[in-house]
This record gives sequence, structure tokens and C-alpha cells, in this order.
Amino acid sequence: MTLRFNEWVTCPVPKPMAKSRLFCLPFAGGGALEYRQWGNRFAQHIEVCPIQLPGRENRYGEPNDADIRSLACQLKTVLEPFCDKPYAIYGHSMGALIAYELVREIEQSGLPTPRTLIAAAHRAPHLPPRRPPIYHLPDPQFIAKLKEYGGFSDAILESAEMMDFLLPVLRGDFKRCDQYQLPQPSKIKTSLQIMAGSHDPHVLVSDAQAWSELTTGQCAFNLYEGGHFFLRDQAANVIQAIERSMA
Repeated sequence: MTLRFNEWVTCPVPKPMAKSRLFCLPFAGGGALEYRQWGNRFAQHIEVCPIQLPGRENRYGEPNDADIRSLACQLKTVLEPFCDKPYAIYGHSMGALIAYELVREIEQSGLPTPRTLIAAAHRAPHLPPRRPPIYHLPDPQFIAKLKEYGGFSDAILESAEMMDFLLPVLRGDFKRCDQYQLPQPSKIKTSLQIMAGSHDPHVLVSDAQAWSELTTGQCAFNLYEGGHFFLRDQAANVIQAIERSMA
């Protein structure tokens, strides 16, 4: 059966003969384009499938108000036809929270489970936040906080036209992250690969390592030179580590 990719599950570099798939979930404000080049950089036996969430890029204008668990429930249904091959899930920052809830949904549903969950650039979800919510701040203060993360250039953050486009998406994403709570730690069976940046001011190394408390499977930790967006400067090393975990 030939699967048809859709508005949720994209595939810039289709590999019909690939033996496994990697689903990639974005950070706040990000979209599927962030992973567009990964398909060419991964080994031929891995097909990279970036997930496009509502409210961004080609889905701009769609409601972006679903919380983390609601998104995970929707994604579980959307991904079901694509679980016919071994697969892994990569989530960066906000994407790590969605990926964790998605794996919980998958394990409870009886679907084939991922080979591994790669949780990058986010503290373990059962830990309390180290900063107050920011999604409700006035534009100047909110934009100042965004600069601390380093994901968008100053040229973009200082462009009124660009920020008119981006602010609704970013506020919606930060709201779902700021309001996410895990009342009771829930361990998954899927193995975990934790990734963190050595100079990430928002994710302490110890807070990232605490993800290991949330799985009964194997767990590995990778620390990369860089900040919150180490996946860009360290893409080659990140890709190699994911390939090893999927081997």
C-alpha cells in the first residue's frame, strides 16, 4: 500500500524503500520547514517525516489553541497508518512535550510503539518550571524574552511585519507549554534519548537528565556544544546520534 502524506505528516524527501521512519516535532513558533534538509542528510534506510502542526507555514490561519494533550491525541490518530514500519519520534523543546504525550497515547492504544523517543532541549515534564509564564506579556516584553532563546534573528524579531505574522503562533505555542502540567509522573516503556545544549540558559543539564525517570526502557543522554537551538549548529552530530538509536 502506498501511503499518502497529508497536511500533518509531510515528507520532503520520500524514500519508499526505507526500512524506518523518523517523525520530527517542532519547537515553539517552528514548523516542518525546520527539518526540510534532514531527509537528504539521513541514511537511505530512514525516511524523515516532519510534522506540520496547525497555525504555521502552509497551515497558517488554522486554529492554534489546542493544548499539548489534545495535539497528542490528534497526532496519534493521524500517525496510525504510518506506523507500518519501525519508527522513532524526535521532539525539540515544545516538540519534546508533544512527543512524550504522543508516546503515552500510542502505548495506551495498542499501536506499534516507537523504537525510541528523542527528547531535546526541554526539561523533564514532571519537573516544575524555572520561569514564570510569558505568553501573556505585552509585545515588547514578550519579544525580549524570545530573544533570549536565540531561535529567531534580530532582523525578524525587530520587523513589525514579520512579528504580526509570527506573534499569534508564538503566543499560542508558549501558552500551551506554559499551561502544561504533568500531575503525576507517568513512565513510558519506549526507550529515551535525551539531548541538551551545554549553554542552554533555559534547560539545565540536570533538568534534561531527569527525563530518565520517565521510562522503564533504555535511556541515553547526549550533551551538545551550543544553546537552545543546538540542533542547527550540531545537526550532523544530532543526526548521527539519532541514526545510532534507530539502528
